Amino acid sequence: MSSSLEKDVKTACEQVNRDRTRLMDIVREIQARHGCVCNEAMDSIAAELSIPRVEVESTVSFYAFLSETPKGKIVIRLCDDIVDRMQGVGGVAKVFEEELGIKFGETTSDGNITLQHAPCIGMCDQAPAALVNDVVVTRLSSDKARDIVKILRETGDPAKLITRFGDGNNAHPLVRAMVDNNVRKRGEVIFPHGLNPNAGLEKALPMTPQEVIRDINAARLRGRGGAGFPTGMKWNFTRSAEGEDKYVICNADEGEPGTFKDRAILTQRADLVFSGMTIAGYAIGAKNGIMYLRGEYAYLQKYLEDLLAKRREAGLLGKNVCGKEGFDFDIRIQMGAGAYVCGEETALISSCEGLRGDPKTRPPFPAQKGYCGNPTVVNNVETFCCVTRIIENGAAWFHGLGSKTSAGYKVLSISGDCAAPGVYEYPFGVKISQILQDVGAEDTMAIQVGGPSGQIIGKEDFDRAIDFDDLATGGSLIIFNSSRDVIGIAEYFMEFFIEESCGYCTPCRVGNTLLKKGLEKIQEGRGEPQDLEYLQQLGETIKVASRCGLGQTSSNPVLTSLKNFRSVYEAKVKPEEHGFNPDFDISAALSDAEAVADRKSMIY
Repeated sequence: MSSSLEKDVKTACEQVNRDRTRLMDIVREIQARHGCVCNEAMDSIAAELSIPRVEVESTVSFYAFLSETPKGKIVIRLCDDIVDRMQGVGGVAKVFEEELGIKFGETTSDGNITLQHAPCIGMCDQAPAALVNDVVVTRLSSDKARDIVKILRETGDPAKLITRFGDGNNAHPLVRAMVDNNVRKRGEVIFPHGLNPNAGLEKALPMTPQEVIRDINAARLRGRGGAGFPTGMKWNFTRSAEGEDKYVICNADEGEPGTFKDRAILTQRADLVFSGMTIAGYAIGAKNGIMYLRGEYAYLQKYLEDLLAKRREAGLLGKNVCGKEGFDFDIRIQMGAGAYVCGEETALISSCEGLRGDPKTRPPFPAQKGYCGNPTVVNNVETFCCVTRIIENGAAWFHGLGSKTSAGYKVLSISGDCAAPGVYEYPFGVKISQILQDVGAEDTMAIQVGGPSGQIIGKEDFDRAIDFDDLATGGSLIIFNSSRDVIGIAEYFMEFFIEESCGYCTPCRVGNTLLKKGLEKIQEGRGEPQDLEYLQQLGETIKVASRCGLGQTSSNPVLTSLKNFRSVYEAKVKPEEHGFNPDFDISAALSDAEAVADRKSMIY
């Protein structure tokens, strides 16, 4: 092992006090400094932390941003989600390959530049986009791709790619990003002008913890991540759970293709989030909070760390928060490393513990046994913002917003075939037809509500409302016009789930692959009517048999497109004369062997 590697490992471990749960921070640091976490590094980390080497390798091998073998000094991660494909990322990808002389997954011969695809980097409103190390490059074109390669070869510095700054805090000295917030509609909860992000916290601390939870319950706040579990109920479970140490975790790992609202909230309303986390800490009796920030948003890390430091200086974090004797609470940021499954709360907890992002078996639930076995509240970015505003303005105020069954506002990420993609804040109960009008969508054929794990709806559902009891969503709407192929959309989403599955359970690992093969068969013109029933039954089985939320929703692209676009499927399938259409083409499979043997097979 080189002396520099050994020194860097030792320093990285010392910075986190050799805490095994901070393994993610350690391996990210070594990856950044050396381009990989090699065998020697894993040996050294294991020795420093006094843990089995296999635990280090298990973590390194799980995350897309980590590698056991060297990557280039510069890694270009070109977003390949469905919206980027719609916006022409294929042409951009071709130029990158031509200019660099490599294929995706390869590194240039000088070891400087690695080219990779990324599933979704949270920039669908300004696609095509890419991450160049931690620098975000938006609105790409073929010409811009050529310019990027030229600049990187001449300077070796991704920061030189930044030609302008986006609006708001994207121009902050600690951000300096080309990203646009694209907040196109401001509601009354998160994006109104003149907001005091700490007003709710200041009002919470004179109350008792029980009174805080009472107000959150009375406001009828439900988690904004999609499942909609009552926030106050979750907090009550955690507060009353056995265990002296309790934790608050903010899920800032929005990896769902088409979702980017948290990016705008973290850029412009991070103090509101941190206030909400602190209120939660007070309510449940926690001393520590963790914000799990997706690796794709690393460009915001220094800015968020600076905000936390300023909050400590102002007495808003640390010992005796806001002068409240006995209430000590602090927050740290845990960076992810490219794993969609970590958006699932138990997988996120595993990652915070320095482990693979494998979902945990439930029960016990995090409220009973979460981070390091302690009672833990996990809410998302938007939920914590709502908490702060509820305590500031009162439960009745929030309860009076939205619809009869869903209180408050919902922040939506809207992209795809529309004139004005971006972030919109609507009261619950808003109709899909109103949204389509606001974003300038024309000739709309379908909308993916809630990302791949949600549902795809057609024109007959455009009078439905965004509401927990109607169209529930974590915040994503992808719009498709009549030029798009519904089955192709479902096929892409299945490709995404196959790539992002942790692989733990068979229904998800194998079932999704079989679903995709079934869609491919139909797309190739070999489908039969009975294939539709097969896809339906298989999809339903995956939903009930999978271990975690990813698997339980992964078949939704197939199931909801079958339900709402049945005629599209039926038009592509046809009965064969022999009563079946074989999935396996033996002649094609033997063609290579026939060429090598220089003779035809005896199969007729």
